[in-house]
Amino acid sequence: MKKVLSWAFYDWANSAFSTTVMAGFFPVLFKEYWSHGADVAESTYKLGMANSLASVIVAVMAPVIGAIADRGGVKKKFLFYFALMGVVMTGSLYFVEMGNWALAVFIYVMATVGFSSGNVFYDSLIFEVADKRSMNFVSALGYSLGYLGGGVLFSINVWMVLRPETFGLSGMEEAKRLAFVMVAVWWAVFSIPILLFVPESKTGRETAGWRCIPQGFAQLKSTFSEARKMRVVFLFLIAYWLYIDGVSTIIRMAVNFGMDLGFDSSKLILALLVTQFVGFPAAIVMGKMGDWVGTKKAIYFCIGVYIAVTIYAMFLDSVKGFYVLAVSIGLVQGGVQSLSRSFYTTIIPKSKSAEFFGLYNMLGKFAAVLGPLMIGWVSLLTGNPRLSILSLVLLFASGAVVLWFVNEEEGRRMAEELE
Repeated sequence: MKKVLSWAFYDWANSAFSTTVMAGFFPVLFKEYWSHGADVAESTYKLGMANSLASVIVAVMAPVIGAIADRGGVKKKFLFYFALMGVVMTGSLYFVEMGNWALAVFIYVMATVGFSSGNVFYDSLIFEVADKRSMNFVSALGYSLGYLGGGVLFSINVWMVLRPETFGLSGMEEAKRLAFVMVAVWWAVFSIPILLFVPESKTGRETAGWRCIPQGFAQLKSTFSEARKMRVVFLFLIAYWLYIDGVSTIIRMAVNFGMDLGFDSSKLILALLVTQFVGFPAAIVMGKMGDWVGTKKAIYFCIGVYIAVTIYAMFLDSVKGFYVLAVSIGLVQGGVQSLSRSFYTTIIPKSKSAEFFGLYNMLGKFAAVLGPLMIGWVSLLTGNPRLSILSLVLLFASGAVVLWFVNEEEGRRMAEELE
């Protein structure tokens, strides 16, 4: 159990970035502080482009570094390097001055690259702590601790923003900027258990030194060929690419959407906090639901809720309605992520886990290119944020259709043959 908790606590550590920075204060500060005086539609477009740029970089890197890590047996080292990059860049946001949106975008993109690339190796290390029978539970535990840990720090950050004088701060802006430093420290401290207590087993295929790089590229080429032959993996990755795009876009753009509708940013941040604490028990429940009804059916349930939520957002006219959205998303956000990860582990070979998770994260990040661009472009062209959010229904529905053709049993047989 020590290994399981040490692995899961990395989600507790880095979820502070996705909550406080990515979903919470960066969009607010970007619009109100770093893009001070800019048009609302223009700042939304810039934020969408920043998220898309970070996603492209990670998407290009993920399968390559995964293949190299598999050949070199250095998953934990890669995790350390990228986590350190994310920590340093996140803390650096504190020093960006008002109006300097370009520098804010650069640092944010680099921090996001560290966060997302580190997750390639975090995800692949699940094989070191869980077997096939416990995969749904362990995957859900990681996401649930992520929601709890991210929520605990975020609640402190929100308190700082709402009552800056209590902490001896000059105002809300300083409180929001100081939150970036706190995320960096939190991320660094709680990353220690996975680095110390989660083992990295050897496969007998490791290559020492710089030779692992060309051999990693050769293995990547081989895996692309294998993935094309593995119909189940190929179809699932396409389905995941489509529906997780909508999920990622909502995470990154929800607060910005609410601000475009004229809602107070402090109330939107509180709604985001509600999502975190609803997501903690809900992720565990969704993991159990996967065991009861089947992982694939549970994913369908989550997608259905997202479609309903997106349509509801089209008619949103009050902060109260935004809170309804926050609770609804909290019920399924961790579930669709953890269930997708655990489903994927059943159809890929363990010996190439980092590489296959590189492909998984690559498509996830390429998907996150499309969503923010759709939001940004529709908002820019129409000036109507409601139409931009409605466009996400197409992604959820398309992902559900492709998922229908994924045969889990066939995938398991193919994975065993490749071991």
